[in-house]
Amino acid sequence: MDGLPQHPSRISRRIRRLLLPLSAAVSATALIGGCSSGSEATAPESSTRAVVPKASNELQNAYETVIRNVLPSVVQIEAGDSLGSGIVYDGQGHVITNAHVVDESKSFLVTIATGEEPLPAKLVSSYPQQDLAVLRLDRVPAGLKPARFGNSATVEVGQIVLAMGSPLGLSSSVTQGIVSGLGRTVTESTQGGGTGATIGNMVQTSAAINPGNSGGALVNLDSEVIGIPTLAATDPQLGNSAAPGIGFAIPVSMVKTVADQIIKTGKVTDSGRAALGITARTVVDDNYQPSGAAVVDVEPGGPADKAGLQPGDIITRVGSAPITTITSLAEALASYSPGDKVKVVYTREGERRTADVTLGEI
Repeated sequence: MDGLPQHPSRISRRIRRLLLPLSAAVSATALIGGCSSGSEATAPESSTRAVVPKASNELQNAYETVIRNVLPSVVQIEAGDSLGSGIVYDGQGHVITNAHVVDESKSFLVTIATGEEPLPAKLVSSYPQQDLAVLRLDRVPAGLKPARFGNSATVEVGQIVLAMGSPLGLSSSVTQGIVSGLGRTVTESTQGGGTGATIGNMVQTSAAINPGNSGGALVNLDSEVIGIPTLAATDPQLGNSAAPGIGFAIPVSMVKTVADQIIKTGKVTDSGRAALGITARTVVDDNYQPSGAAVVDVEPGGPADKAGLQPGDIITRVGSAPITTITSLAEALASYSPGDKVKVVYTREGERRTADVTLGEI
């Protein structure tokens, strides 16, 4: 993507004291007038109310139902001087959030929807490669409500979604939008506490995602979590400020895959992410422009080794994707799964070559 992502969790606790004065001075006057046979009509003495379309009532009722069902499962997380959001994952006190929310912290304060004092929690494990982490509350309070998680296969462009979290420290906030894209591959910035991870199959949404939303819930109108809001796009032409209406959420399929493994074993043993089995670096051409990913090391017996790649080879294409940098290589691989076969184009001592590689797993 063109802009650098902006991570919506690195904000000071001082922001919680921010007051947003809102003016709600809105008045409406209904005027009824007309002519009939040249006589003047007058408004009836009884008050007149606008008729709200039935569809509007049904949509509003659906919003209110989703908020009642899901918001109690969304928490606010304090990690040092930073704030983020999280989702209650199960009845044992596990909370799922972004890895960049927890950052280097090991202990946290979690405020749940029941309104009691913040509860201490500890890190179970963090998986920065997918920007996910699991915390566990030191004590499971009465009334803790786990969220209901949906199915990534049923998510479609155009679906109405709500984003829930603590943007700018304003806990239990809700924004609305639609799913505006699927299958996006996004590389996070390392600025502002980001992990620098390249994440595939992300859900793009027009629901507003602001600092503090990270780790919260993106939900459908069936009250199911379909993703974790993670970052917003930024526009370099606007001074890297947030690009309105372009946010990204980690899909629920990956959320459940990572969370279940961390809860069961304390770590991720099956990432589901494709790999070539190499370490590489970006190289530039004679004009100092990025021109490929140079292989620095090859994992013995790994996919690249079996396909004949060697240190010094410069990868210029994976499948149909041109490779100019390490980031573009990671983004290309993010669209594949372990076991997929892909054609890799590379140069060796100036000679163009190709190799058919069966991808491994990170």
